[in-house]
Amino acid sequence: MSTDAPSRAQVPDGFRSADPTGTPLPTFLVVSDDAAVRNGLTADLAHRFAGDYDVTDAPASTAGEALRRSAAEGRVMALVIVDERGTDPPALELCATAHRLHPAAMRVLLIRRGSYSSMHPLVTALALGQVDYHLYCPWAPLERVLYPAVSDFLAAWHASREAPVVPLRIVGPARAARSHDIRDKLSRAAVPYWFYDTGSDEGRQLLAETGRDGSVLPVVAFYTGVVLDDPDDAELVGTLGMKTRPSSATCDVVVIGAGPAGLAAAVYASSEGLETMVLEPEIPGGQAGTSSLIRNYLGFQRGISGEDLARRALEQAWLFGADFVLTQAATAVRAEGATRIVRTSDGTEVAARAVVLASGVTWRRLGVPRLDDLVGRGVFYGAAGAEARALTGKDVVVVGAGNSAGQAAVHLARYARTVTMVVRGTSLGATMSDYLVTVIGATPNIHVLVRTEVVDGVPDNGLTAVTLADRDSGRCRQLPAEALFVLIGAEPRTAWLAGSVALDDRGFVLTGRDLLRGGPAPPEWPLRRSPMLLETSLPGVFAAGDVRHRSIKRVAAAAGEGATAIQLVHEYLADDAEF
Repeated sequence: MSTDAPSRAQVPDGFRSADPTGTPLPTFLVVSDDAAVRNGLTADLAHRFAGDYDVTDAPASTAGEALRRSAAEGRVMALVIVDERGTDPPALELCATAHRLHPAAMRVLLIRRGSYSSMHPLVTALALGQVDYHLYCPWAPLERVLYPAVSDFLAAWHASREAPVVPLRIVGPARAARSHDIRDKLSRAAVPYWFYDTGSDEGRQLLAETGRDGSVLPVVAFYTGVVLDDPDDAELVGTLGMKTRPSSATCDVVVIGAGPAGLAAAVYASSEGLETMVLEPEIPGGQAGTSSLIRNYLGFQRGISGEDLARRALEQAWLFGADFVLTQAATAVRAEGATRIVRTSDGTEVAARAVVLASGVTWRRLGVPRLDDLVGRGVFYGAAGAEARALTGKDVVVVGAGNSAGQAAVHLARYARTVTMVVRGTSLGATMSDYLVTVIGATPNIHVLVRTEVVDGVPDNGLTAVTLADRDSGRCRQLPAEALFVLIGAEPRTAWLAGSVALDDRGFVLTGRDLLRGGPAPPEWPLRRSPMLLETSLPGVFAAGDVRHRSIKRVAAAAGEGATAIQLVHEYLADDAEF
């Protein structure tokens, strides 16, 4: 291959540079001034991926032109892999050019092994959002190093795009609350779909195809031929093949909630031989499931999305034998001797030997009536990843200063024209991880307004603007916004527990030493021993994760508490002499 012009890999016979319709395949571009590195990496990538991607390469001197030409031709760039040793222009400058011309492309820095110094340029580049991932040179063995890493890069790239094939299609008003709710639940469940607005040609075609007149919306059409008219959550989830009612009246452990704490509890309980039932009122994942990227979760050096983490944990628990029941909330828990009875929202009662409360929290509301009327129609509580692509080129507002708000802002900035963060305090640093503060500061279309709050909204078939108030001067102004994402802290999902277990004054579940409050066990405590670490005021009922008083609001901490709760369950079950 020439050292001064872009080229394409030698593609094995039978592979193609376009799909059957003639549309060019998505492109990989490998950039290095070392011909051996460039040729070798390009050949290895082509060997595995040339059936679905056009694998090309270029030296640094012509890479910018290759990127510009591919953009002008309308080609889709999936990966741009740039050698850190490319010097003219510098690697990070080429990454910036790639991001400007191909915003959706994943930028990968090819680095040499052997340097784990915090001074390595990659550390800063990742923190500033200048690159998305890194790849090691040498990249062998291919099956252990190169191919798994590139598959991860491509999975993240595909997640940012509309799926080419889907199991279901939806037609409904784009800015209707129920349309949003269905999209949100499917996105969190990692179920691909196509959504068409009622007034679009595709929407009208789908209505005609399914024999619907549009009087009842949304309409959901499955690949199997099943069509649902404005389905409730149980119908939707049931048609996807998930269980919505308990199939057994007894088990060893009922886990209430399928966020990180509940999923961890389910994995450890089921893997250790306990018959486990998990009750989840919505979709597994909890608040963490709405995070577009969790970078600080142990063991995922490239980060992991909340929905992907939840999906993996759910499948892991399921393979160990855990029984998941979705769209069923717990409505009461009580003791009958050594048995703990959990009632579900459909009136079913399940008898268990122990219970783990992992019901998590819900986003705190702004308390602005006009905005609450727009929920699902431009106003969203949580990250609402399902809406990100629809906001391409729009103006968006994010309220909050925690990690979830920061992750939402960074994710939305990939699509929106502008993202304005509204913060009540004086800075982001007090409540947000340093790496997110750094990324936000380096993202040009994210603007941060401190000492500011949202006090009203302007509706017109959805949100069109928000009213902001300066907390120091009291002055108000309007800011155009087609979407408002609110992530301002959490309230525990414990209203159903009042009178069953002890709660603090904010509704969080008291456990362990917090029940003692510096003195003896509460009067209602029936046992000679003191409550265990995560045990509630009702023996045999444990709490884990964000629902618990004084919990650490981190995904890893919640998962750790879920695992710890099962160890305590074992101790509790081994000690039946207490009753």
